[in-house]
Amino acid sequence: MSDLSSGDNLGRNLGKSIREIRLDNGLTIADVAQLAGISRGMLSKIENAQTATSLETISRLANALGVSLATLFRNCEMRVGSSQLVKSGEGMEVVRRGTKRGHTYHLLSYDQGPKKTFEPFLITIEQESEKFPVFEHPGTEFIYMLEGCIEYRHGQNTYVLSPGDALTFDGDIPHGPEKMIQCPIRFLAVLMYQNPVES
Repeated sequence: MSDLSSGDNLGRNLGKSIREIRLDNGLTIADVAQLAGISRGMLSKIENAQTATSLETISRLANALGVSLATLFRNCEMRVGSSQLVKSGEGMEVVRRGTKRGHTYHLLSYDQGPKKTFEPFLITIEQESEKFPVFEHPGTEFIYMLEGCIEYRHGQNTYVLSPGDALTFDGDIPHGPEKMIQCPIRFLAVLMYQNPVES
């Protein structure tokens, strides 16, 4: 048997799977070691990724635990991706046209590198404005209403949006609030860019 390096993800994932399945079934190291025909010390080393072992031994461990070999290796090919959690109320407030007129924009994802593919905003409008901003931008925009009621313009068309309504449109056509029907108004606006744009 050879020692595993600390960077051996396969050994760590295998050991973790064996330990989790063993504990889920209420089995001790001694129970599983006896069923698999190996020593308790060897099983402890396998669970802690401190030694390499043969496929035959791993097969005996799978049988002792009552699972398939595939189950033992289920986490070994799990891809690692990036993610970002923004807790309620912690979205970064940003200034856009209209924010001085009772409109608040909270950006819900903002660590996207030098080029961005989308921007999700939570937009709150507390009071009616005399003049509403008009926006134009590349890509597609998706709006989902959470609270209140608003008449929203996109080009020559207007839409009355209430909670639960969704509107998707081309961002390069002039668009924006036309009339506040019931305040306060809250909606999600997600801007999606076909070609990533500079942050």
